[in-house]
Amino acid sequence: MEYTVLGSTGLRVSVAGLGCGGGSRLGMNRGLRKAQSVALVHLAMDLGVNYLDTAAVYGTEGIVGEAIKSVPRDQVHVATKATVRRGNELIPIANVIASLENSLRELDTDYVDVFQFHAVPPKSYDRIREQYAPALLREKEKGKLRHLGLTETPPNDPTGEMLKQASQDPLWEVIMLGFHMMHQVARRNAFPGTMANGIGTVLMFVVRSIFSIPGRLEETLKKLAVENKVPAWLGKSETPLDFLVHESGAKSIIDAAYRYARHEPGANVILFGSGVEEHIKTNLTSILKPPLPVEDQAMLEKLFSHLTGIGLDLPEKRVT
Repeated sequence: MEYTVLGSTGLRVSVAGLGCGGGSRLGMNRGLRKAQSVALVHLAMDLGVNYLDTAAVYGTEGIVGEAIKSVPRDQVHVATKATVRRGNELIPIANVIASLENSLRELDTDYVDVFQFHAVPPKSYDRIREQYAPALLREKEKGKLRHLGLTETPPNDPTGEMLKQASQDPLWEVIMLGFHMMHQVARRNAFPGTMANGIGTVLMFVVRSIFSIPGRLEETLKKLAVENKVPAWLGKSETPLDFLVHESGAKSIIDAAYRYARHEPGANVILFGSGVEEHIKTNLTSILKPPLPVEDQAMLEKLFSHLTGIGLDLPEKRVT
């Protein structure tokens, strides 16, 4: 495993982080028992993963809490999140603090390493910063969290407007953001600011259904070609991104997706998730590989860097 420092937090984290939500939720969405899901977390930790990302809404905090009992608490970094909205309205700050308290109980720990406001939309940013963050900083003083952050909501903010503000604000110690081969917005709207301000980054959406569900990529590119947003040949090809798969390049499209994100300047932790043991191993293998060939990276940027809002669907239940 390779490790890095998460922004200015001082946390030495694995470059691969186990995502405990998404379309798999540690296999819960395909019917795994709790003990089986705990075993998946143990596998990831045995392979060197020390950053575990969960959230109140994922329903996996109890699994993570059970899994981390097997190691000294200071050897694993747990991140969780609290929902800040109900519909289009922000919930009371008291509810957010109650969510933190419940997360601590579910995780069976005295503190979380990273606590984040979950899915903050642009219109709510100022209020979250001015009214909600101070309350959580008081909880930080009590030792209930080590570092404060927030996550964006890419499906509802495809151009990354919230990221523009948050990445320039050193109040935040960690930002979780969406980034993948066809959604490169963070390169413009986040990474310059996070690197300048010492803000740690955790990347989600690196592999979404657009790359993992057969036919989804081809369908998307056909639509984009009709709209003249990508070259026509991409819309006509039955294997549009296979230029990435060759002897000195990627082994597969998913392999390319992980490697592309992993080596993006400004990226600290790449989240991956699965409910299948073998997939955890192969995903980690991809994340730890060298960068894609320079010419392949350049082609992806040429083809897709101008796009926004592509492949940002909410997670679907799947067996991976």
